[in-house]
Amino acid sequence: MTALQDSPEPADPPQRLGMLLAWHGSVAQTRMKKALSAAGLTPRHAMTLTHLADGPISQRALAERLEVDPSVLVGILNDLEGGGLAERRRDPADRRRHNVAITDAGTSALAKTNEALDAVELGLFAGLSDQEQDLLRGLLGRIDSHAEDFACGE
Repeated sequence: MTALQDSPEPADPPQRLGMLLAWHGSVAQTRMKKALSAAGLTPRHAMTLTHLADGPISQRALAERLEVDPSVLVGILNDLEGGGLAERRRDPADRRRHNVAITDAGTSALAKTNEALDAVELGLFAGLSDQEQDLLRGLLGRIDSHAEDFACGE
């Protein structure tokens, strides 16, 4: 027997954590986009409706919450209004300001979206306990990422 035959099999090299995160992120994003498109929404539309679910909000505050340029938000809101999912109204206290509200149709679309996303997440995280999911959520929250680093591919 040679020395090579006596040595244990070499272990797989550790995977680069950033590449591993990117791979799983791409898979999750693909699954979530499919679920959202089945509900007739894009990720930005769904996120906007989610923020509107708590009640009317000024257009400026909504742009800040979504971390998008106000001009980008105008396009999102035009789409949502066109679909009857949200509406902009002048603020009675300040006619220069618009408040944005979700409509009944938007609430219904958001409920369908949440059901579809719940199913995706059940599949993605089926191998993790509730405690492990909480741990993952906490670890992901500590990753150094910023909205300005994000490029939405919609």
